[in-house]
Amino acid sequence: MSGKRAKPSSGKRKVTLKTRPGDGDVSAFLSGIEDETKRADSQTLMAMMKRVTGHDAVMWGSSIIGFGIYTGTYADGRTMQWMVTGFSPRKTALTVYVMPGFSAYGDLMSRLGRYKTGKSCLYIKRLSDVDLDVLETLLADAYRHMKGKYPD
Repeated sequence: MSGKRAKPSSGKRKVTLKTRPGDGDVSAFLSGIEDETKRADSQTLMAMMKRVTGHDAVMWGSSIIGFGIYTGTYADGRTMQWMVTGFSPRKTALTVYVMPGFSAYGDLMSRLGRYKTGKSCLYIKRLSDVDLDVLETLLADAYRHMKGKYPD
């Protein structure tokens, strides 16, 4: 042992994530997307998410566009802030962040179209691969779920 005493816990500790909301220019970021289809799809997603959430787009880090914010608490009491929903126009696919995951949305997912998923990530090559009405319903349902679980 080094003889140093650990500081007593002061209750909840905040987690500092590398990706945080910033003051990046969303329009400039989207304008810089070289692939014309991905740029247009990103504009469509941005308008859809603004309509669903009522929030303006905010850059999170250098490549994620987020809408809304919530404070989550880990099992050990640490807290962190994250976007309620958002997306990133990655090289291989549009990554859409559906924070509650997909287990409660089986019917919508079966009607969505072509996609892949991770835990809370929906990967879509191009928006023409999915039904936009179903996508908007999925985003609206997921947003309502998050706001119910994490009210302002």
